[in-house]
Amino acid sequence: MVVQKVIALLIMVIPAAIAMYGIKLIRDAFFYSISSEIGFLWGKLVLGILCFAIPVLFIAGFILHHERKKNRVQPRFMIPETDEDE
Repeated sequence: MVVQKVIALLIMVIPAAIAMYGIKLIRDAFFYSISSEIGFLWGKLVLGILCFAIPVLFIAGFILHHERKKNRVQPRFMIPETDEDE
């Protein structure tokens, strides 16, 4: 049981660290654009947005899946059950 909780914690912490790095890249792209000798860093901005958005979506999906298993979501988020009486 403890091992499962440690694994779940790692599943949440690693994407959170990647998302924090994405925020740092976005911030750097904006602050370097103020400098006169360096232009706007589009590559750093796009990479930062991807490094932020993908882990946030992963964490949201992980939480939704976990809550669905415990039946603690609103009916609109439940997976519709198919009738297999055919």
